[in-house]
Amino acid sequence: MLPIEGAVMVVKEADVGVHYERAVWHVVATVVSYSKMALPIRGNVKYLLQFIQKRRSPKRLFCAGQCADGKEPPGGRVFSGIQPTGVPHLGNYLGALESWVSLQNQYPSVLYSIVDLHSITQPQDQALLRVNILDMAASLLACGINPETSILFQQSQVSEHAELSWILGCLTSMPRLRHLPQWKMKSKQKNEGSVGLYTYPVLQAADILLYKSTHVPVGEDQVQHLELAQDLARIFNNTYGDFFPEPRALLSSTRKVKSLRDPSSKMSKSDPQKMATVNLTDSPDDIVLKIRRSVTDFTSEVTFDPEVRPGVSNLVLIHAAVAGCTVEEAVGWAKGLDTGKYKQLVADAVVQRLTPIREEIERLRGDRGHLERLLAHGAQRARELAAPVLKEVHHRVGFC
Repeated sequence: MLPIEGAVMVVKEADVGVHYERAVWHVVATVVSYSKMALPIRGNVKYLLQFIQKRRSPKRLFCAGQCADGKEPPGGRVFSGIQPTGVPHLGNYLGALESWVSLQNQYPSVLYSIVDLHSITQPQDQALLRVNILDMAASLLACGINPETSILFQQSQVSEHAELSWILGCLTSMPRLRHLPQWKMKSKQKNEGSVGLYTYPVLQAADILLYKSTHVPVGEDQVQHLELAQDLARIFNNTYGDFFPEPRALLSSTRKVKSLRDPSSKMSKSDPQKMATVNLTDSPDDIVLKIRRSVTDFTSEVTFDPEVRPGVSNLVLIHAAVAGCTVEEAVGWAKGLDTGKYKQLVADAVVQRLTPIREEIERLRGDRGHLERLLAHGAQRARELAAPVLKEVHHRVGFC
């Protein structure tokens, strides 16, 4: 049996890189398996995990080390993906897509992928999936993604994603994936998860590393998955020589938009309450109705206090985001208004912001052929970047 003290020594003495990572997760797996049989060990597992967490550098999430010369695109490269769930909602737009648009002007190389391979970790209706892919493309264009300056493409049309995912999967331990929170959450929801669901963080890492991406816009719930991409870049580099840059996280400064019916949870397309979510294609009347019926409280004055008044604070955040002002300014504009009248002010601001987007989505939806050609062109451009990277990976691994 491996004592906890001996396990810590293994981790301490392991080299930084592939040996360290594999030692860490081998030790965790060993200790956890023994803990099922030996109660005294169970109490020490927490100590070991805390030690491992301290040894891992938190800085690399946000500021990775220097990459090898010539390995990083000049000025950096941004990659991000979004699942084809159809037309996005207001929370998607304010929390992610708005920043995607601004990143186009900050980095010389930007790729945005509609990640349909990720979507099939859950059962999909084939006809609806095809429609949702094009609806998502139309929505991204309407929000401001420029296919001339960015590469917008459908993930499944670039086969290098799946191939690199397999290679990286062979460098990933099972305990490493088991400790990711989304696997725990989603597998519990499904009672048992598929292999695809279990390994999709590896595919996420492949999505990022395939283009030698240097920056990835992520939400707080995706930080640990980006950390896996950083780990795999380092493991590959230590095994086969410096090649992949370690991608840095670009965390959005926008707070999550909450459900209009339950401000304790985030706005979601899958929310069974139709009044809870504002979609980008909602009519002005629908938007006004949903915001008017949003959950607030019995205090008429508008203040910002997310802990005490989550419903009203959610409206203030939405107002500030769509109006392009600070939370303090939004509260100032609400001075003298009760929550009922403030809801109308917020609804008017949302309608004004989303109307041109809704109209452009509808226009683009009317020309499916144009959307298909645009995605095909984006996939061709993406393959031009991906193919030489995968060819070099083949060479380093020993395939050719």
